[in-house]
Amino acid sequence: MPVLVLDLLKYAILAILYIFIARVVKAVYVELRPDTGRRRSSGAPAPAPARAPARRARKAANKITVIEGALKGKSFDLGDELTIGRADKCHITLDDTYVSQIHARIFSRDDTVMVEDLGSTNGTYLNRHRLGAPAELQRGDQLKIGKTVLEMRK
Repeated sequence: MPVLVLDLLKYAILAILYIFIARVVKAVYVELRPDTGRRRSSGAPAPAPARAPARRARKAANKITVIEGALKGKSFDLGDELTIGRADKCHITLDDTYVSQIHARIFSRDDTVMVEDLGSTNGTYLNRHRLGAPAELQRGDQLKIGKTVLEMRK
């Protein structure tokens, strides 16, 4: 092969390697940064108006139950907000490599229970559909986060 072709191939592979390293560094940065900025600003409006309706939702004894995964059979009461992830500060802590540190949150808005993916790498699935925006949770809905499946119950 001509030297020019080998040089072009060498630089192309080097460029691909740098792009790959940059994406890895970005993914690690997003995963490890503190819970500020984008996540907090998107979640800030929801808790204030949701406090009064959340009390009504608690009277209805809304629960989310783990039906598949390491915590199978465990139920959690839905309060104002419930966070799910690998971090110790999450309300539901999942020891799963497919789960982000702070993966998703379940919160009350008006008289409904909502679920929101918090920018996770592997996504949050509601009834086998990947969440792109906050969605309403209803009785019987299944929420898949990593290898864990949760079900909304009243």
